[in-house]
Amino acid sequence: MQEQQYEASGRAELAAQSIDSYKKALALAPDSTVVMERLAEIYAKSQHSREALAEAQEVLKLDPNDVNAHRLLARVYVRALGDMNAGDAQKETLDKAVDQFQAILKVQPDDTYSSLWLARLYRFENKHDEAEKVLRATVNRDPGNGAALEQLSQLLVDEGRSQEAVTLLTQAAGESASPDIYDLLGDAYAQSKEYAKSEEAYRKAVEQDPDDPAHVHGLAQALMSQDKYAEALEQYKRLSELEPSTSENFLRMSQLYRHLGKYDEAESALLRSKQLSPGNLEVLYNEALLYEEQGRYDDAAKILNDAITGVKNQTAGTGTPAGAAGEGSNVSALAVLYEQLGHAYLEAENYPSAIRTFEEMGKLGPEVQKRAEMLLIDAYRQSRDLDRAIAETKKGLEASPKDQGLIVTLAMLYGEKSDTDAATKLLNGLLQGNDSDQGIYVDIAQVQERGRKYSDAEQSAQKAEQMARDDGDKETTWFMLGAIYEREKKFDLAEEQFRKALGVNPNNAAVLNYYGYMLADRGVRLEEATAMIQKAVALDPNNGAYLDSLGWAYYKQNKLAEAEENLRKAADRQSHDPTILGHLGDVYMKLGQTNRAVSCWERALAEWQKAIPADYEADKVNDLDSQLKNLKRHTAQKSNPETAKPQ
Repeated sequence: MQEQQYEASGRAELAAQSIDSYKKALALAPDSTVVMERLAEIYAKSQHSREALAEAQEVLKLDPNDVNAHRLLARVYVRALGDMNAGDAQKETLDKAVDQFQAILKVQPDDTYSSLWLARLYRFENKHDEAEKVLRATVNRDPGNGAALEQLSQLLVDEGRSQEAVTLLTQAAGESASPDIYDLLGDAYAQSKEYAKSEEAYRKAVEQDPDDPAHVHGLAQALMSQDKYAEALEQYKRLSELEPSTSENFLRMSQLYRHLGKYDEAESALLRSKQLSPGNLEVLYNEALLYEEQGRYDDAAKILNDAITGVKNQTAGTGTPAGAAGEGSNVSALAVLYEQLGHAYLEAENYPSAIRTFEEMGKLGPEVQKRAEMLLIDAYRQSRDLDRAIAETKKGLEASPKDQGLIVTLAMLYGEKSDTDAATKLLNGLLQGNDSDQGIYVDIAQVQERGRKYSDAEQSAQKAEQMARDDGDKETTWFMLGAIYEREKKFDLAEEQFRKALGVNPNNAAVLNYYGYMLADRGVRLEEATAMIQKAVALDPNNGAYLDSLGWAYYKQNKLAEAEENLRKAADRQSHDPTILGHLGDVYMKLGQTNRAVSCWERALAEWQKAIPADYEADKVNDLDSQLKNLKRHTAQKSNPETAKPQ
């Protein structure tokens, strides 16, 4: 009775009274294993582990096959594992727990609880074969046991045997039609990236048990994995009803609204998530992403700066030295926040602030220094300070002379400066004469294309294509070849490569944009070109280059209002891009807004003069300069007709 009262109330004095009563009972019946078991049990429940172990072991001296004593010992050992770090003591305790579960199963082979625990411990020890034997025996004995099926299917997935897991669970689903089995089947399909089948399995689980949030979560994630954002959103709306106090559901709703371009709804869902989980870094991070997509870069920077300050203050409160800004998990959190803050500054073309941010990120410690270094180099590149970017890359190479990533970066920077020979020499030094060279040949092709050595670029890209083994590599090389052929005005060959890339990945936004722009710029198949670019914009709504392409496609169709709208959006995103500014000037000229056209063209010319060597296109600059001079001459003649008369 005292033991039961202790369980109900948790009052320590009741545990003490219970122990005292059991001891008195044991004094009257010293060989009673029942009393000894109860005493061991109350010791274990009241956290007196040493006494519990001693008492249970006394029971086993009298009866080595006492299952209750073995269970208690196993439970104490397992509980102790949670308080231990890896080492000899943990290994010893783990072995003791395994021994106890094995002893139980010798006496009671059908004890499912012990079987599952033994399999868990085997997996913890990386004894996967032993774990699989135990789990298969359990499943054979009880085909609908969800816990055993879950462990076994996860073990198979972890070993790369996803199809075996699917077969196992499909059979189990056929026998039991349990929603939990369908849920596990959905997990297995998701692990093997068969998301359509994963969706089907989760739908069956939801049909059978529509109010179980776990099934709805699985279905929502399967839909998101297939980019079915609208359908996934409906599932998260359902989850927000089933779990109204769960912040994550509203966060996912916000992300989906953002993907769908519904920014007001995204902000509303994010506000609800923020209310439920104030200070949650993932929520703050997504709030910044939302502001960035809306072009509200100052708001994004403020959110991220506040989050960084909060993490630093939290670190300071733990007594961590200021110079070690964020030990452990705080380093990772700060690194993510600094990176996104730098990205926000880059999007706003605030290069000095981006550079300072990445420099601060590099001070977090060696684990993030390399990433910060690469971001800093890219910030200098985007600010068109190639010399500084090269200097930073060389500084990194002094510390790590064989760092392939830095060598490739340096080569690409030389390529940006149109120093194709230096870039190619560096990249050739990385070739190993085997299929691992595939990516290097793509890089060589890129620097040769940037240096306008198109024949050489063709050959390098073709070598990369020959070495490509998977669809991803092939897709990259086909895109590269298409771009090279387009530069050479071999448009039929370019189309062939772009179509091959889209055959592998119909949603490759970069290919859709490039292909569509190539057609539009030539005034060919304009409806088809526009549809491709529209799809690219739908996939990446805030990409300035894609918006420019769409605006130019509309311009070619004389849809000037649509052209102006998209080109203005593009110029807002990339205000220093001379091509975008030139296109916008062309639209204004056609609309008869001469002053605006002149302003855009003058800005475009100024930006062309600041362009990096690989981007500079002399023919475009000459055409633009000529266009501007003719317009100014024509305007001057209209305003002063006397100057037009022959002298």
